[in-house]
Amino acid sequence: MATESQLTRLGLFDARVPRYTSYPTAPQFNSTIGPENFRAWIEAVGEGARISLYMHVPFCRRLCWFCACRTQGTNSDTPVRAYAEVLKAELALLKDALPRGVTLSRLHWGGGTPTMMPAEVMTDLARAVFDVVPLGEDAEFSVEIDPNEIDDARLDALAAAGMNRASIGVQDFDPEIQKTIGRDQTFEVTQAAVQGLRARGIASLNADILFGLPDQSPRRIADSVQKLLSLGPDRVALYGYAHVPWMARRQVMIPSDALPRPEERLKLFETARELFVTDGYAEIGIDHFALSTDGLAIAARAGRLRRNFQGYTDDTAPTLIGLGASAISRFPQGYAQNASGTSNHTKAVRAGTFSTARGHAFAGEDILRARMIEAVMCDFRIDAHEMVQHFGATAAQLQAMFARTKEEFGDMVRVGPEGLFVPEEARPLTRMIARTFDAYDLSKAGHSPAV
Repeated sequence: MATESQLTRLGLFDARVPRYTSYPTAPQFNSTIGPENFRAWIEAVGEGARISLYMHVPFCRRLCWFCACRTQGTNSDTPVRAYAEVLKAELALLKDALPRGVTLSRLHWGGGTPTMMPAEVMTDLARAVFDVVPLGEDAEFSVEIDPNEIDDARLDALAAAGMNRASIGVQDFDPEIQKTIGRDQTFEVTQAAVQGLRARGIASLNADILFGLPDQSPRRIADSVQKLLSLGPDRVALYGYAHVPWMARRQVMIPSDALPRPEERLKLFETARELFVTDGYAEIGIDHFALSTDGLAIAARAGRLRRNFQGYTDDTAPTLIGLGASAISRFPQGYAQNASGTSNHTKAVRAGTFSTARGHAFAGEDILRARMIEAVMCDFRIDAHEMVQHFGATAAQLQAMFARTKEEFGDMVRVGPEGLFVPEEARPLTRMIARTFDAYDLSKAGHSPAV
């Protein structure tokens, strides 16, 4: 890794940059994209194609203070049941627009807390999904699971519905840190959830853990990582906590003076990274780790790693359709996002139309730059031949782009006729390097720290 003085000189510890789960990023979306565009893009999906489907469930039994997701708290199942009916109505709209013979490459239920849904509601919703678009060969059906909000009946329902990958949010196991971020989740409760999944034959397990939390120290994060490793996840996302109380008001509950400095954040990341690597996990992109047999590791070795709104993925389906309030879809033509509020989303669907409220239609160099940014984020390299052959770039165009990146980062990037490469010592700068290929105004939103 580059020295701290080099990283300081290049601005790593002061920069705030996009996570680049899309390009253009969501702050660039606008209201020119509506339900008509969304339906037309669905209708343009080819017959017999493979697509991915994301379903957003924006309810939580409690609202964790660290979270910046679009969620709302409820102690009652009533709004959750009502929302599931809206999702089924939205699925009916999708069925009407989708060409024949389409199958699923990936199905993901996210949130919020999808496991807030009662067992019979999960069963009913899964049946409704597969009536519209069945799982294809080797498809994955994954669900975000809150260990505090799961029981035998719901585990049985998910297993019977065909879930074959579970995703568990850990964040941190330290009880003092959990108290500070409003997330009480003991190791024992998490372990019981994992054991319940394994007992039902669900072999694939994702886990999320955070660095940069208040009062976190190398010793504390090492303890949490070691406990997580004892659960044997197939892949882990090591995300940096983004303190954005101007966007997520609940984060005002977190004392900003207890947050680690950027230099300390990097040490926390490195502490966790070394433990994962020592335990045999391959590094995937900038913040994921996976066992060699996991799909992410296989995709990374084969050069098929991709990036979407869930982070790194081995899913190569060109279309991702998002259902539910605030869900984002990606088509070859552009992005479409549903109405953010559940009331506006529900109103539109009950009126017989999609709730698409904003988005972005690809134009100009969007697709080229999107692939260049994705390549940097996934592979730490941009293959000039790929950009010319498949994305219509010219050698002169690439040379000019690479020259700007080289001017800013010097020896932290290598440029030649074959393309651009980010050496291992420069990996902490990856998001900043990717930013040099972003043609949009980045002042529109407060992005997360570069480290």
